[in-house]
Amino acid sequence: MRWQKILGLAAFASVAASGIVIARDQRRRRAYTPEEIRARLHARLAEAPATPPAPPGHNTATRE
Repeated sequence: MRWQKILGLAAFASVAASGIVIARDQRRRRAYTPEEIRARLHARLAEAPATPPAPPGHNTATRE
């Protein structure tokens, strides 16, 4: 019976801790202005390769 109480308290603590982490992340995301988000997205687009990578197992060589 005692280990069930400890397990329940540990589960409650982990849920509370994950909620705190999620709330902190949301606050950090909301702190950006739309212009900052747009600039970051444009920078990520400029860094991305022009062509998407081939899926695994896909052979790009032509067969004749």
